[in-house]
Amino acid sequence: MSKFVESVKSYPGTFWTANTMELFERWAWYGLFSVMAVYLTGSTDEGALGFSHEEKGFVMGGITFILYLLPLVSGPLSDKFGYKKTLIVSYLIMGASYLALGQFATVNSFFVGFLFVAFGAALFKPVISATVARTTSEETRSIGFGLFYMTVNIGGFIGPLVASKLREISWDYVFYMSAAAMVVNLLLIVFFYKEPEREKNNEPLLNSIGKAFYNIVLALKDLKLLFLLIIITGFWTMFNQIFYTLPNFIEQWVNTSELYNFLKENAAPLATIFGTEDGTVNPETMGSVNFGSIVIFQLLVSTFVMRFKPLYAMMGGILVCALGVGIAFYTSNPFFVLLGILIFSFGEMGSSPKFTEYIGSMAPPEKTALYMGTSYLPNAVGNLITGWLSGSYYQENSDKIELLKKEMSSKNITMPEINDDFSSNEYFNLAAEKLQMTNEQLTQYLWNTYDPAKIWLTFAAIGVATVILLFGYDILMKKLGLVKAETKKETAEVA
Repeated sequence: MSKFVESVKSYPGTFWTANTMELFERWAWYGLFSVMAVYLTGSTDEGALGFSHEEKGFVMGGITFILYLLPLVSGPLSDKFGYKKTLIVSYLIMGASYLALGQFATVNSFFVGFLFVAFGAALFKPVISATVARTTSEETRSIGFGLFYMTVNIGGFIGPLVASKLREISWDYVFYMSAAAMVVNLLLIVFFYKEPEREKNNEPLLNSIGKAFYNIVLALKDLKLLFLLIIITGFWTMFNQIFYTLPNFIEQWVNTSELYNFLKENAAPLATIFGTEDGTVNPETMGSVNFGSIVIFQLLVSTFVMRFKPLYAMMGGILVCALGVGIAFYTSNPFFVLLGILIFSFGEMGSSPKFTEYIGSMAPPEKTALYMGTSYLPNAVGNLITGWLSGSYYQENSDKIELLKKEMSSKNITMPEINDDFSSNEYFNLAAEKLQMTNEQLTQYLWNTYDPAKIWLTFAAIGVATVILLFGYDILMKKLGLVKAETKKETAEVA
């Protein structure tokens, strides 16, 4: 404890400014991203855009794919022009883009607007991480990044909760919230951020960017690294379903009024905080359990998994994630969905940090930073695949409106096309009327007839397959003698 207190006291003001800016940036990002799946696909008569799930997958998957590749370019930019200038430009781009996004109502315009948010975020990411690194010493860096990781999740917890309340007033307020967070960060950097000491990069910018791409290609020639990154793509594909697909699944199939009533009867203040005026709980509010549990339990989980080798901890954590994802999508019961999210969160706490640790441990000492830079690649590709699964795959197998269209067609009942003048909500209401059912009865009928929860098998199977491949990877690397010497020594000592 004394070491922790001493470390905290030793951090300069810029360290705390960087962490505060990270909190507001994550607040802005997750506040919007947590509701984006619902906003993009929601009914137009409720102020949403009414996109298809395929279009949603294209926007969310495509942009986040680009986002995780852009730091390869933005890193050299910040080294060239300085951290403070880069952050100011980043906040201006993100603030303006968040504000503009609320005015875009077509797939292409929203994609372009969101692309600018991604570019601003890509400028931000490497600079904030580098600031934390440069304002901590070798002795205080571990605790410093632990605090940094905590601020990430605090921002991820607060953002969706605030967005949930604001969208009940108007969707526009969600975009105002994210833009306002960037204004706060602009004030913080102007008045409180001091450029940390660093080596100036006088190399031509194009040379720096070209060298960054060349170094990544050079790193990927290491087959140990390349195979690991390919396998871990499966983890991120499964992981992202919680943010891309689960919000739509909850919105369409889960009767969250049961959860609201439980809170109202047993913990009334929580019903007020987390519930809506309609007596339900929004999907993003349920999803915030992921961030909140990480803030509370990450230290305990990290302490527990310290006894395991990183690769084994990763495999265990991914299996737990797969279990959580399976439970979350298996039923329309809101309590099981929450349980699934909570289980998933514990798996994330055990696996995600260990992946970063394992990448660092396999890297040659002179290439540690280079190898760590490649850790963004599986996340990028995983987001792209998630976009398809959350889009075309979900729409075909689990989208309530799509399944209803199949049902009405099978009964030869003519229905108007959904368009700007006839929303998806109106389509559902009319179908229920023609089938002489209430909306609740029709939802249950579609659930029983088409089993939209069957997608849990696919999502969980991706996680299980990832673990099997990691297990095979471990055996193969040992047989080929590609494990590090110290790993062999540890194995011999255990034996």
